[in-house]
This record gives sequence, C-alpha cells and structure tokens, in this order.
Amino acid sequence: MQRARNKKTRCYVSDDNLLQKWLTQNNIEDVEAIVPDMAGAARGKVVTAAKFGKGDLKMPEGVFEQTISGDFVIDPDNVEDRDMWLVPDPETLRPVPWAAEPAAAVFLDCYHSDGSPVAQSPRGVLRHVLSMYEAKGWIPVIAPEVEFYLLRPHSDPNADAEPPEGRLGWTEGANQPFSIDTMNNFDEFINQVYEYCEVQRINIDAISQELGPAQFELNFLHGDALKLADQVFLFKRTVREAAINHNMHATFLAKPMSDAAGSALHVHQSIVDTQGNNIFSDENGEPTELFEGYLGGLQAHMNEALLMFAPYVNSYRRLASPLSSPVNLAWAIDNRTVGLRIPDSPPAARRIENRLAGSDVNPYLVIAATLACGYLGMMEGLKPTEPTEGSAYSGDHSLHRHIYAAIEALRESKGMRSILGDPFVNLYTALKEHEYMEFQEIITPYEREILMFNV
Repeated sequence: MQRARNKKTRCYVSDDNLLQKWLTQNNIEDVEAIVPDMAGAARGKVVTAAKFGKGDLKMPEGVFEQTISGDFVIDPDNVEDRDMWLVPDPETLRPVPWAAEPAAAVFLDCYHSDGSPVAQSPRGVLRHVLSMYEAKGWIPVIAPEVEFYLLRPHSDPNADAEPPEGRLGWTEGANQPFSIDTMNNFDEFINQVYEYCEVQRINIDAISQELGPAQFELNFLHGDALKLADQVFLFKRTVREAAINHNMHATFLAKPMSDAAGSALHVHQSIVDTQGNNIFSDENGEPTELFEGYLGGLQAHMNEALLMFAPYVNSYRRLASPLSSPVNLAWAIDNRTVGLRIPDSPPAARRIENRLAGSDVNPYLVIAATLACGYLGMMEGLKPTEPTEGSAYSGDHSLHRHIYAAIEALRESKGMRSILGDPFVNLYTALKEHEYMEFQEIITPYEREILMFNV
C-alpha cells in the first residue's frame, strides 16, 4: 500500500484497494489500529473493516502523556492536547489470532497536521534514530531475547507472586534452568504461543526454561530493528493472551519475586552496510574502530539513558543484586556476568549483547536508546575499557541504584537530547518523575510490618 501526504487537504492518501482486498480475503470484521504508548501498551481505536482506510484517523497527542497508572502529566509542547493524524503502516497488518470474531491489527505512525512526525511517539523515536543510521549508509541488525514469568492467577495485590500449577497440579518450586521436563509442564501454553506467533509473523526461535520457577526466555530471529520492536510489542500481548487461555497470568515485571531472578530483555546488535557487510569486522576478521566506538559509546552513554532500560521503581530491584543481572557496564567475550557481552562468533556475525534492560521496557525505546548510545560512540571515536577477566559482579556497581538518579541523568544528558530530541526527553522524564512520586505516596508492607511499631 502506497501513501502520501496531501498538504492542501491535510489528509493521507493510501492505496485502499490493496488494504480492503487483504481484509476481504481474510474475512476480517474489525481492525485494531494501534499506537504504542510510552509504557509499550496498545492505545488506539477499533474500526470496522468496511470503514477502515476510508477516512482520517485521529487521536489526541495526550496518549503519550499517560502514566502507567492511567494518570496524566502536562506536556509543555502540547498544552492544547492537539489531535495527531494517524497513518497505518501497511507492512504491519496481521491477524489477531485470539479475537472472538475475525480481526486484524495494524500499527499507526503519528503526524502533526503539517505532516511532521510527532516527536514524542516511541515508534517515531526509533524511526528517527534509524534514519540517522540510514544517512550513514548503515543498517542496524537486532535480535532480542525476552524473559517472562508465568504466575498463578490471583486478585490480591498484597499477595506474593507464585508459579502456576503444571501437569497433574504440580507447582514447580525449585530453580530448573534449561530443564526440558519443566517446560513440558506447560506444553499446551507454549504450543499456543508458537501458533499465535506464526499467524502474526512474529519470528521467534528457541524457548528455554530460565533461572526462576515458571520463568521462560524466547529468542527472536535477527532482523530489521523496527520490525523486531513491533514483534516484541506483539509478543508481550500474545503471551498474556495465551496465558489467560490456560488459566494463568504472564508478567514482564523486571523483578516479580523477591527471592528469584529478574526478567531481562537482552538486545543483540550489529551494524551492516548497504552491501550487507558487518562494519564491526574488517576484511581480516578483526574488530574495527567502529566496533570499538560503538562499544565505547554504550559504556559512556548508557547510564545517561538508563531510564529507558530500567523505567520503573521495580526495575532497580532487578539491578540491585547480581543474580543473572548486570551491575555495571563492563564488557567481555562470552561472559554473562558483564552488562555488554560479546558472543563468541565468526567475524561476519560479530555483535554486542546488551544485557542491561529488564523485560518491563518499551521495546521501541530500549532499541532506540541502545542504538543512540552506539551511534554517539562511533561519531565521537570513543574507545572501550579493557575487557573484564573473571566475574564482573565483583566490580563496582556503576549503574544508577535509584530511579530518581536515572531521571536526572536523562534530563541532563546532552547526548541523548541530541539524538532523541528535547520534546521526547522532556516528556519522558516528566512522566517517570510523576510515576515515582505516585510510588512515594504508597506505604509498603515493609513499613507497616517492620517500621510501624519499632521506630
């Protein structure tokens, strides 16, 4: 489907025949028109298939001003709460396999009435970062790995999270990483996840049991950064829906259980030129200066961008203790204790695994942030530290320990502002500060149980 901006009529023109043909061939009744918000949740509208593409779609820019609790902050760049014009990305059209009636989903790109992109849109932020790579003749290649927990369903927010029952009512209480038998306890759920993903063109690869009880990791096949961000976004929805079908809940909270490992979203990344050559390796198979610059950029700038890798108060619980989570930005080859791991691979596949993010992140923002840090490093000609020998857990805890420090670091970051833009940074930090203040108003069970009558 082709689309173009008509500035005179302030509407978007598209090849509706192709769109309608696809909807008709697939017997689609409704279309979920999706705008990913700051948290990575699906906002948008549901439109009947007969009317989709036959009129302008609009929605208030205020959807990006919404906190995780549903409250709002005021964006000084949008005090009027203007409408934005929504343009379907035709390549993202796909069925919704769990819908009761035949439905499809499509992602929307957000524009102002003058045709300029909405700078606060997470999907737009990633598009902008990718355009900077494109201007250099570079193409990022991304491969995410996403961890999550399955939980026993309950409605008590004060109750501890517990693993669900598997076959024969058995609840796994021990840590069984990489156990095939433990995964078999949830065969029906896993099979449905694969089925749903195939229908939606979500290119997942291997699944494995992780450190925690009923904790799993799904690996994605490597590919285009924006398409992979879309797939991770859809994958989270898919896992939650499949879990509900099997009387379970799925959570991507970074640290859902106090005595178990946190959940991460690792991002493998490399850069190729227009001929498909990996710019991280030279013709002799050795690391290039661009590889060193990219790695050095991650080390130099990721603490400034940490808020996008650890966006909630809970995120810092995962980073607080070295249980399969990094505590600094050390790097090494084939060493999982570091924040920046270089897998042992052939020169053509040389890549960096960024292990910092929790699974609670917005996939668009975390991919945009890691690419922004690497881009700055290449432009600044930075050099990485010496590789770490042994365990990086014994090194300094150089990451921010608290979300407020991360908020201030991003707010003051000239580097992130130069790549991501002032409108986005201003709004995102304001949102996270508001969420932090909401959390600060809550009296926790620890305070009621331990402090209440002992201080």
